[in-house]
Amino acid sequence: MTVSYTLEVANARFAGFTKLLFRWKGSIYKLLYKEFLLFCFLYSLFSLIYRCVLTDGQQELFERAARHCNKFAKLIPMSFVLGFYVTQAFQRWWGQYTSFPLPDNLMMVVSGNVHGSDERGRLLRRTLMRYANLSSVLILRSISTRVHKRFPTLQHIVDAGFMTEEEMRTLDHLYSDFNKYWMPLTWFANLASKAREEGRVKDDIALRLLMDELNNYRGKCSMLFHYDWISIPLVYTQVVTLAVYSFFAFCLIGRQFVKPERADELKVHVDLYVPVFTLLEFFFYAGWLKVGELIINPFGEDDDDFETNQLIDRNIQVSMLAVDDMHQNLPPLEKDKYWTDKSFSRPFSPAKPIFMGSTYDMRAVDDDDEEDSASSYLTPMLSVSVWPPAPKKQKKSRRLCCCTKPEKPTDPDTIHITPAKPCVPQCVSSEETQHKDHQNRDKSVA
Repeated sequence: MTVSYTLEVANARFAGFTKLLFRWKGSIYKLLYKEFLLFCFLYSLFSLIYRCVLTDGQQELFERAARHCNKFAKLIPMSFVLGFYVTQAFQRWWGQYTSFPLPDNLMMVVSGNVHGSDERGRLLRRTLMRYANLSSVLILRSISTRVHKRFPTLQHIVDAGFMTEEEMRTLDHLYSDFNKYWMPLTWFANLASKAREEGRVKDDIALRLLMDELNNYRGKCSMLFHYDWISIPLVYTQVVTLAVYSFFAFCLIGRQFVKPERADELKVHVDLYVPVFTLLEFFFYAGWLKVGELIINPFGEDDDDFETNQLIDRNIQVSMLAVDDMHQNLPPLEKDKYWTDKSFSRPFSPAKPIFMGSTYDMRAVDDDDEEDSASSYLTPMLSVSVWPPAPKKQKKSRRLCCCTKPEKPTDPDTIHITPAKPCVPQCVSSEETQHKDHQNRDKSVA
């Protein structure tokens, strides 16, 4: 059965995944413990031979071999080989899951477009959906060990109610060298055409809709068959397996705690009987390989493989319920709670601010402030001539002469100036003052 732990990780909290480490069913410990114990036993055996059996000369040869294996075992690209392989295996696993034939769309179309509340109409709808479920049972029986153990022969499928005796004889008499999972779908298409001739299907558009959904369903059955037929190339699986096993075979000798080669290394040398980091490395790399081995074919009997028998039972039950018991069986129409009240309340939901957009509450700024702020960070752009040219906005005059006074403006964007008395020689405009300053600077420079 598929191991589900979604509820336990619904909320992120401190050490949220820690509880998952103590599970046994579907865990890496259950998959890897045999290989792990074998590696520990072989490592301990080589260590005892080195420490207790070999002579001094033999120990020296063993030490040279250990250093040589430890040096060249690092050249095996374990991360690259395993990472690419598991990525491809996961994409294949997800593709097989999305290709599983579910009759939900097909049963909705059959229930809504094959009309008739009499016995004939009911028989047509139930037979159509039974043919669709029979096709999925035949293809799953060909690729899943669980389904094949449940239906070892066609007679078991007849006993389960997916097929009649006459249909089994017809299927047996139709000769084909290949898988016959598609034949019930051909019966579906012919029966739908016959229902159109009888007027049970109102028009050709409804018949076309039935055929489109039937082709989508058939395409998923075909994809499952081809996933089972075309696997990841065997050579790549062999390369990954040899890389992992050869790496740890060299580690059995290369990771032994032998005497250091130079005398100055005695100060930092630590002689341990248990290679902690080597065991962790074995756990990670060999566990990575086990993940690829687990998901490369999810139609087996592992803990995390697909529950194909449960899906078969679910599909036949819901499809018959949709086209038979629920066909034209509607609850009475009533006015809903908000028939007169246009403001929809949200019961049992916390009062939280509703997101209206990132710039919804943006504060508007004045035109002058906007121009000043925009000029500080805008980069110069290429000039583009636009016709007709937009009228230039006159800039407000911020400096007033001492001999003038402002009158009440009629236009908020302009300021009108009226002279209060004749200008005196000492009162000059700011432009003239700047011009004189430039002239004085030029004279001083000369």
